[in-house]
Amino acid sequence: MMEQYKGAGFGELSPHVFAVADVAYRAMINEGKSNSILVSGESGAGKTETTKMLMRYLAYLGGRSGVEGRTVEQQVLESNPVLEAFGNAKTVRNNNSSRFGKFVELQFDKNGRISGAAVRTYLLERSRVCQISNPERNYHCFYLLCAAPPEVREKFKLGDPKSFHYLNQSSCYALDGVDDAQEYLATIRAMDVVGISEEEQEAIFSVVAAILHLGNIDFSKGAEVDSSIIKDEKSRFHLNTTAELLQCDVKSLENALIKRVMVTPEEIITRALDPVAAVGSRDALAKTIYSRLFDWLVDKINISIGQDPNSKQLIGVLDIYGFESFKFNSFEQFCINFTNEKLQQHFNQHVFKMEQEEYTKEEINWSYIEFVDNQDVLDLIEKVEHCCLTCFSSSCSMFPRSTHETFAQKLFQTFKNNKRFIKPKLSRTSFTISHYAGEVTYLADLFLDKNKDYVVAEHQDLLTASKCPFVASLFPPPAEESSKSSKFSSIGSRFKVLVIH
Repeated sequence: MMEQYKGAGFGELSPHVFAVADVAYRAMINEGKSNSILVSGESGAGKTETTKMLMRYLAYLGGRSGVEGRTVEQQVLESNPVLEAFGNAKTVRNNNSSRFGKFVELQFDKNGRISGAAVRTYLLERSRVCQISNPERNYHCFYLLCAAPPEVREKFKLGDPKSFHYLNQSSCYALDGVDDAQEYLATIRAMDVVGISEEEQEAIFSVVAAILHLGNIDFSKGAEVDSSIIKDEKSRFHLNTTAELLQCDVKSLENALIKRVMVTPEEIITRALDPVAAVGSRDALAKTIYSRLFDWLVDKINISIGQDPNSKQLIGVLDIYGFESFKFNSFEQFCINFTNEKLQQHFNQHVFKMEQEEYTKEEINWSYIEFVDNQDVLDLIEKVEHCCLTCFSSSCSMFPRSTHETFAQKLFQTFKNNKRFIKPKLSRTSFTISHYAGEVTYLADLFLDKNKDYVVAEHQDLLTASKCPFVASLFPPPAEESSKSSKFSSIGSRFKVLVIH
């Protein structure tokens, strides 16, 4: 079928994504201009599958042999199942939903052959590692590992997914038509193709298993006020297993979960955490480890595929999250919908504003096309001085003095006269934004926690000292300048910069 669309005029054949990819490729070859293909649509519309088809067609047009007998295009295509295993999950609308944004840059030489590629990812949904709701699932890799061959499960002390807290918050463990045991083997094969060694693969899955065991560590009240201890022998088993898999000292792991060290000019103070705070510490560690692992996979894929510094032309394929409006919407949905507002504005700018301005300039007789301009929504979210993102960052920088309730009240006060901002009548910590695609109500309860971007010092020290070179490499010692800097950096602010660029 791909051969049919090769070089065919746009519109000659039935509508297909191959036709779009062919037009982009021919324009690059004939005009010497780079192109980007933006795959858009609401959650569950099929963007990820469309992206894979686009890349398959572009790889077909520009195929060439790479290093060690692996083709560059084969490595690019096989990066998909790896990233899907660690970055995709079942949601309410989609059994294979991308929980991160992805921009794939295919580089071409002067002959139109693929000479390199780069993958950039955006805003992995870290909270999913610790918190899922029915009927969703956690990231695929956890279920694949629980379905691995018996010797693998035995090595990592894994059992039924139902026995792990990070998986049993939902009653969904299997997907219709998907065999997790086969998917595990397919992921291993894909890792081989993209250049991840057997030793690295074992280290990767050891970390995945460690996260599952980490989630099963529970806490109870300690003898001292506001302190906690490991709850029981079952939790102690999972603590020991986590330390074993991460190759870190078990007592240091325990202390990193239930204590905090504060350094003042006069003394060093060790403060105990109560059971609720200890659970928060445990989940923060799990999210940090998983996020670093995902970043390592992306970097490894880019290194293995290789980039062409001499490439003058490229085609970029952007697979970005679709607009989301669930029963419960949090910080992730806010960032996703902000991205979609930017894409809608880009569409408005090019399809309506610029075209109609050109018609007016050339005095063409035409009828004005009405469209809804969403600039006011973007102003609400990102306008420099008084916007939602500024409120998020300022509230986070004052945490813990700033609570979720005071944060919500600040939003209500700041935007009470904004027609795009709505205060729900029955909630003190929710707010509604009237987006281009409809109204979405966000729960502010976890916004501040999710917007903070830092690694707990005790967690950093614990994993930097790991005897496993792979784990230690995920947590290099922080640069002296950054450790001394007091300037707060929020995920929302950094994400805004990525969206703009």
